[in-house]
Amino acid sequence: MRTASTTAEYTVSDQQRMKLARNYFDWQARLVKAHAGRRVIEIGCGVGNFTRHLLDREWIVGIDVEADCVANLLQSLNRPPNVVAQQMDVVDPAFLELKKYRPDTAICLNVLEHIDDHVTALKHMHEVLPVGGRAILIVPAFESLYGPIDANLGHFRRYSKKPFRELADSLGFETRILRYMNSIGCLGWWANAKVLKKTEQSESQIRFFDSKIVPVMSRIEDRMEPPFGQSLFAVLEKTGAKPVVKQ
Repeated sequence: MRTASTTAEYTVSDQQRMKLARNYFDWQARLVKAHAGRRVIEIGCGVGNFTRHLLDREWIVGIDVEADCVANLLQSLNRPPNVVAQQMDVVDPAFLELKKYRPDTAICLNVLEHIDDHVTALKHMHEVLPVGGRAILIVPAFESLYGPIDANLGHFRRYSKKPFRELADSLGFETRILRYMNSIGCLGWWANAKVLKKTEQSESQIRFFDSKIVPVMSRIEDRMEPPFGQSLFAVLEKTGAKPVVKQ
């Protein structure tokens, strides 16, 4: 059984492996930046694999629960003047103090599934944003795909469209976009989880997927939503509606 510390070590090492997936992060950046504002909170910034794509924003606040990730991010980005990085948990009430940065966007990519109390996490994103602000998320899709890699990464769950939309609505968000992405990755994740029983993604898998699959698949999916995918891409907009939280 993995402890919190071994899960953290595994997650950081996975972040380092994912540095190889440059085309994948370029694809994420195209999706996210089309809907992001100028003043961004990145929740779960990790070692900066995605943060580097946000450096054209006016202001970026990167938070992560892992101190090593925060230190690595600042170092890898050469400490740009428009980036602040803090060790912080989105479910901590201190997160609401980030209002002082006047964020218009909260970005949370492949992080919500790591948070046991994901309702509070989304509630805090809602509270820190102004009306009209947006939360942009990527979360893993289909609970049936849950496997050893999910467990080792500390994933509490994977998501389906309807429950995710209902949760967002209950918190006062309007779901602007909710679509599947990474259809071929879905098949690969299924094979790793259910057939090969892999406990981690290999560098060779990441290199092949990123260099051979992503460039073609991303262009196709930019034009049409696939019927299934490894992940859900969501753009949620804060409305003036009063939240009615469903636990």
